[in-house]
Amino acid sequence: MEIGLIGLGKMGANMAQRIRNGGHTVIGYDRSESAPRDVSSLDQLVGKLTTPRLVWIMVPAGAATADTVSELAELLGDGDVVIDGGNSKYSDDAVHAKQLAAKGIGFVDVGVSGGVWGLQNGYALMVGGAADTVARVQPIFDALKPEGDSGFVHAGPVGAGHFAKMVHNGIEYGIMQAFAEGYELMAASPILENVTETFASWENGTVIRSWLLDLAVRALQADPGLTRIKGYAADSGEGRWTVEAAIENAVPLPVITAALFARFASRQEDSPAMKMVAALRNQFGGHAVESASDAAPSQTPGPAARPAATTSPSAS
Repeated sequence: MEIGLIGLGKMGANMAQRIRNGGHTVIGYDRSESAPRDVSSLDQLVGKLTTPRLVWIMVPAGAATADTVSELAELLGDGDVVIDGGNSKYSDDAVHAKQLAAKGIGFVDVGVSGGVWGLQNGYALMVGGAADTVARVQPIFDALKPEGDSGFVHAGPVGAGHFAKMVHNGIEYGIMQAFAEGYELMAASPILENVTETFASWENGTVIRSWLLDLAVRALQADPGLTRIKGYAADSGEGRWTVEAAIENAVPLPVITAALFARFASRQEDSPAMKMVAALRNQFGGHAVESASDAAPSQTPGPAARPAATTSPSAS
């Protein structure tokens, strides 16, 4: 089978190679001249493909994906299929499917998980789209997925694939945060001496053994104490969308929501919220605060007068 692949970054280039390893032909395009591309424009890409054509998009979500879909809508024709394998928001899929359908072009959305290890281990694929359109792309899915029965699901109609991947990433946020908090507690405790070894001991025989645990051990062995890494964590958007979907469907997600907010906290060098907490503790209880200029503990007077109380205020 033949397919065009747009976006040859770390993940896209590895996916192209895995598809080729499965015996298929891939014509790759990327805007960057330094990428391992086969053509230098979308026009050339489409021109080299045999009709009916399959084109897989692996570019950043949002404007980049929307622009690429719009360009392909003008270049492709009746019977062709566009696959969006990026991290698009599931609600965007219906818009893109409708836009392409007006030209007779099919659309499939695919949530892809596997990261930089996918070339070796295979990619988990969560697919949305009409059954007949998905069936046309199935040989490519089979080449990308891991060996065995798992690693692929036709989750539902257009949008279902990216919705499933969104929830997957929300769960990932929660699991990573739990490992992170457990690591911090063990590192802070004077009674536990071998933090890395403790993590490694969990890799077999425990109920929390997982690939993420294996990666945590790998990171700690490479950098004990994680001294070479700044405690800053970005978010790709899917965590936010998961929380938004939870609100829309009135589903409580306390763990995933807290994990998302923890990432926001990681980006603050000095928390405005904690400044307010410190100021309030100083005001009601006379607790020491640290000066912003030299971080030296200082004591500032409380208010000139406070409301009379029949019991002493809590100094929490």
